[in-house]
Amino acid sequence: MGLARRVVDRGVQARIDELRFSMGVMESRLASLLPDPRHLRETEFKVFSQGGEDGILQFLVSRLSPPEVFVEIGVGDYSEANTRFLAMKDNWRGAIFNGGTAHIDFLRRSGMAWRWSISPVSAFVTAENVNELILKTGIKGEVGVLSIDIDGVDYWVWREISTVSPWIVVVEYNSVFGSEKAVTVPYRPDFTASAAHHTGSYFGASLAALHHLAARRGYRLVGVGSNGVNAFFVREDVAGGLWNMNPGAAFVRSRIRTARGPDGELTYTGDDHEQVLRAVRDLTVHVVDEHRDVPIAAAFGV
Repeated sequence: MGLARRVVDRGVQARIDELRFSMGVMESRLASLLPDPRHLRETEFKVFSQGGEDGILQFLVSRLSPPEVFVEIGVGDYSEANTRFLAMKDNWRGAIFNGGTAHIDFLRRSGMAWRWSISPVSAFVTAENVNELILKTGIKGEVGVLSIDIDGVDYWVWREISTVSPWIVVVEYNSVFGSEKAVTVPYRPDFTASAAHHTGSYFGASLAALHHLAARRGYRLVGVGSNGVNAFFVREDVAGGLWNMNPGAAFVRSRIRTARGPDGELTYTGDDHEQVLRAVRDLTVHVVDEHRDVPIAAAFGV
């Protein structure tokens, strides 16, 4: 009975995904008829992404016509990801990276493993191994999209990537760190948010830190998503007339309430950023423009 139920559930989910895909194609066609957006968030729509990233990427791809290759680091089981719609709608190829095998199992179970050229890699990605892992998939040089969402040392991983030169970079920022301080969690190759602090809110980098790194690497900030999670950067030599924003103007405060208590249960807070900062005040952040680690209490005055 359990097996039969799982088969039925998979069939229902496959049908739901077909409907979502069809709606996404319609959204894409409609978007091409609309006036130029005032800012990036106006291009959002969701198919398989966490928020409106699918629409944003469709807009950027339509404007830039980049190489149809992606690299996505941190995909869960890939049922919800930033590059899935690019593969299914636009026939992009790429590589996806995550610990465990859930993403590999999903590709095989859904049929995506043979319908599209997606190379799944099971690995814990670090600054030390990221280039080797990408090269082993056969991808190098110019790529259209690089997406990084590992809830950890995202800043440090992007800083070290050299084997590919993406036109578009999508990186998660930590809204808790605000819009002004250019800070990231200090680098540790074994960093995980769940082990670093029970809240799970001590991870990643501020938007200002990612902007600082992007400028050094030759990218401009073109905007962020309306849920205050992902920032979008475009390489300067291909950006043309796209927006060129500073962190203060682009910043969107996340309202996501994923903080956990000492017992590991959701507290349904986390949108109170000052409360979160007080909870992690004894931990440190690395100030990227000063090249030093400081306690959160001192960095944010909490």
